[in-house]
Order: sequence, then C-alpha cells, then structure tokens
Amino acid sequence: MTLLSVNLNKIAVLRNSRGDDEPSITQAAQTCIDAGCGGITVHPRPDQRHVRPDDVRALAAMLRGRVEYNIEGNPFAPPRGSYPGLLALAREVRPTQVTLVPDSDGQITSDHGFDLTRDIERLRPLVEELLAIGSRVSLFVDAGTRDFSAAVAIGVQRIEIYTGPYAHAFAAGNAHEQLALCTDTAKRAQQAGLAVNAGHDLNQANLGTFKAAIPGLAEVSIGHALIGEALYEGLTTTVRNYVQILR
Repeated sequence: MTLLSVNLNKIAVLRNSRGDDEPSITQAAQTCIDAGCGGITVHPRPDQRHVRPDDVRALAAMLRGRVEYNIEGNPFAPPRGSYPGLLALAREVRPTQVTLVPDSDGQITSDHGFDLTRDIERLRPLVEELLAIGSRVSLFVDAGTRDFSAAVAIGVQRIEIYTGPYAHAFAAGNAHEQLALCTDTAKRAQQAGLAVNAGHDLNQANLGTFKAAIPGLAEVSIGHALIGEALYEGLTTTVRNYVQILR
C-alpha cells in the first residue's frame, strides 16, 4: 500500500497567526497517526513562516519508532536566526527521510524540482552526509524528468514527483498529458532502481487517478488540501478517507 505522509505545515501556520501554542502540532500528528497515516512530513524554512526548528525536534521525539518522519527543505539555504539549516536539523533529529527541495523564501510554496544535470555535483556531498546519519534521501523532481543515472550514482534512493501541474490540469478536466508525464517519470525512476514518492496539490478528487496510473507508488505527502478538507469533515475522518483511497 502507498504510504500517506501528512504534511503539518498548515497547522503551524494557524498556530503562528496567534503567536501562541494552539493548535498543537504534536496533537495534530497524534490525531493523524491514530487515523491511520504512515508518516508525518514537515518543511521548515529559514523564514520560519510555519514549522519551526523546535517543532521539528518535538515531532522527532514523539514519532521515533512509530511512523515515518519526513523532513523537506532546501539544503543550500544558510542558517538564519534560530533556524540552523536543513542538514543541521537532520543531524540532530535523524529523520526517516529527508526530501531535498530547491525552494527559496520568495516562493509561496515549492513549485519546481531539481535539474539533475546542473545540480547533481552540489548535491553529492549533502546526500552522502544524510546517508551517513541513516536518513533515506529523496529528491524533488519535475514530471517529465527522464534520466536518473546521476541521482543513482550519488546515492539518492527516491524521487518525489512534483504533482502541482497534474493537479491543476485535473481540476481543469484535462489531466491526460500531465498524468502521462508523471507516469513516464515514475517508470524511468523505478527502472533506475529508485522508489517513487509524489506530492503537491494532491487531494481526494485527484489522488485515486494518480495512484492507479503509477504502480508501486511508495508514498504521497499531502498537507494543504488535506488540512483544508479537514475543516469541513474533521482531521480524523479526512485522514481515513485518504488512507482508504490509497488502499
């Protein structure tokens, strides 16, 4: 079964809007686990607009040995204030998986993947360090990426396909082309020996079609849509709905 990893960034956004401790990100994680998710994802950024370093640490303490813990982020973003940098956080909490994403402060959300020709040598030492601390390494890539030999050569174990364009095309009623790109990228990655994750703008409406098109899909990371839907149906019910789709 494809693992559901719930991204809790939006819980932190809501909490930060009042500058207090509620809603609790650890309580939200516990609710998602109780409802059947197999993992928790966070994406700390240097500007700390949502998840903060202390959230990363608190979640690590409660999740260890229970479900997978996936930390996303830009490994090239330097430390800033109390944000020590992605690799420093990973060394400290040793998550199950680190998903490397080429985002920046100017982006509202992640909106593109790595260029595996241009970026691979910069990524090599970072991947080596993450593997050395026992974390699985996944790279965020665009649908349509075709050659994964360089990623395999530096030790990457998974890719995460950026599914934003697919989700937008699905909502417009014309997802065939974007889904075909995702399917081809997944197939080529699997043939190269990589497992395939996916994430961004996946929701209850478009997830079933996506999963059916990609045999062996290892994991989906879903946050924005899931938390939005939970406002109407409740977090427990919504997580259970996603788990059922993935079954």
